[in-house]
Amino acid sequence: MSATPSIMSLHLGYRLWIAEMNFDINVLRIFNDYLEELSLRKDEPEINTRIGYFEQRFPVLRKEIDELRNEMHLLKMKLASYAREKKPLDYKTYLTDNHTNIAERYREFRKNFNQAKKEFEEFETKWLK
Repeated sequence: MSATPSIMSLHLGYRLWIAEMNFDINVLRIFNDYLEELSLRKDEPEINTRIGYFEQRFPVLRKEIDELRNEMHLLKMKLASYAREKKPLDYKTYLTDNHTNIAERYREFRKNFNQAKKEFEEFETKWLK
């Protein structure tokens, strides 16, 4: 059996991840502004294809952010309740609350977001200059 993280450790982890995703929302908004700029300045098929690609990818990332943030917020509140009630977070409760699954989903989201960000930055560098 693996060690169960403390309530405070999980709570702080969720706070950090939520803050990072709030930042990611702002990044996506700025990237969408870049897409608008590019669509006004360039009328080349390659650019329009890539713009379409990002216009489809960014809302999917935003939806993932919203879902993860909501679930993390609920778990964060549940952890705060455990702390207030001085209820221990045993291994069974840890598994029931599905902390491992949400951490894995966050890692997968982070990987996807970072890949999309890298792709967009390469695209933006090539075409916005």
